Amino acid sequence: MALRGLLIVSFLALALNAVVSYDRPPPRKDVFVPSADDDTYPEQVHISVIGEDKMRISWITQNPSPATVQYGTSPGVYGDSATGTTSSYKYLLYKSGQIHDVVIGPLKPNTVYYYRLGSKPVRNLSFKTPPAQFPITFAVAGDLGQTDWTRSTLDHISKSNYDMLLLPGDLSYADTLQTLWDSYGRLVDPLASQRPWMVTQGNHEIEKIPILHTTSFTSYNSRWRMPFEQSGSNSNLYYSFNVAGVHVIMLGSYTDFDPTSSQYNWLQSDIGKIDRNQTPWIVVLIHAPWYNSNTAHQGESESVDMKKYMESLLYEARVDVVFAGHVHAYERFTRVYQDKANNCGPAHITIGDGGNREGLARKYIDPEPAISLFREASFGHGQLLVVNATHAQWTWQRNDDDTSTPSDTVWLRSLSSDPACKA
Repeated sequence: MALRGLLIVSFLALALNAVVSYDRPPPRKDVFVPSADDDTYPEQVHISVIGEDKMRISWITQNPSPATVQYGTSPGVYGDSATGTTSSYKYLLYKSGQIHDVVIGPLKPNTVYYYRLGSKPVRNLSFKTPPAQFPITFAVAGDLGQTDWTRSTLDHISKSNYDMLLLPGDLSYADTLQTLWDSYGRLVDPLASQRPWMVTQGNHEIEKIPILHTTSFTSYNSRWRMPFEQSGSNSNLYYSFNVAGVHVIMLGSYTDFDPTSSQYNWLQSDIGKIDRNQTPWIVVLIHAPWYNSNTAHQGESESVDMKKYMESLLYEARVDVVFAGHVHAYERFTRVYQDKANNCGPAHITIGDGGNREGLARKYIDPEPAISLFREASFGHGQLLVVNATHAQWTWQRNDDDTSTPSDTVWLRSLSSDPACKA
C-alpha cells in the first residue's frame, strides 16, 4: 500500500507539472573567450537571413581585411563570391575591430553551403539555409550572457536539429565593457556561424552613459545588424521577416512604442501586409514580458505601457505566440488578452533563462494566476517545431545538471486555422 500511495502521489505531482526532487541550480562562473593571435583571423562569425533567399554573414578581424565571402554547395569548392562593407565603432576609449557584413545569394532553401571569409581563408565554414516550407524548427533562448550555464545551453542547442535561433534580447551582458562583446561573439560563433540567429535587443544592450556616451545601442547596432530595411522599418531595433510559412515580428521594448511612435506605426503597417495564406503562423518576440507572475520586473513601463499600447494590435492580428525574456526563469501562459484567458489571443512564453550571470529569478507571486500554466526558475531553452499550417509543438528543455530535459510540452493550433478566431 505504501508503494502504491507513493506512485499515486508521484503521478499527481507530474500531472500538475510539479517539479519532483529537483534542486534549482545556482549561478556559475563567467567565461571569457580570448581572441586569436592572428589579427586578420575571421572571428565572431554569425549569420542572419535577409529576404527569403539571401544570408548576411558578419564577422570581425582586428586588422583590415577584405569583406569578401566565397561560397558553394560542395566542400572546398567555392564557385560564388560576394563583397560587402566594413565598419567599426568607438565606445569611450575602446575601438572595435573591423566589422564585416556581406550579403550572399540567391540561395537554395534547406541546403548546406560551404564558405570562407576574407583574404586569408584559414577557416572552412558551413551553414544550412532554412526550409522554404513546413516543417521548420526554431530554437528559442533569451538572456544568454556568457557563463558556464550559457555554455551548457549552447551545447544543448547545438545537439538539436534546429533551423534558426530566435533570441528575445540580452545577448552578451557586456554592460559597457566592450571586450565582453568580443568574448560573446567568439563564444556563440560555433553555433551562429552555422544557423541564422535572429535577435532583438534587451535592456543590457542600451549601454548609454550620461555625458560620456549619449547614444544608445551603439555596440548592438554595429555588431548585430538585422534585416530591418527589408520590412520597411527605419530601425535595427524592430523588424520582421518571413521564413517557411511563419511571419516573425521582432519588437523593441527599449525604444518608443506609443501610438505616435515610429515603431507603433511600423507595426500597424507590417501587420496589415501579412497574408495568412502564405504565412499561417505569426510569432512575436519582445524583451520585457507583458505577462509575468514572477516577482522580478513587476510594473516596469517597458512591460506595462507597451502592453497597453500594442496588445490590441497583436490580438486583432491573431498572433499565435509571444516570446519574451528579461525575467530569468521560464513561464508559459495560456492564450490570453487583457489579462484574461482568450482562445483567440496569443500564448505568452517567458524564456529568459539562457544562462546569464545574474542568476535565476526564483520568487513567484502566490497564488499562481489561473492564466499561468507552467512556471519554473531553472536555466534552459525552448524549441518550437512548426509542423504544418495548423499545428506546432512547443517544448521547454530544462538544463538539468547539464542534461537537456524536456520539462514542458504543449501542442498549439494556429489561429488562422481556427474558424472561431477569423480576424
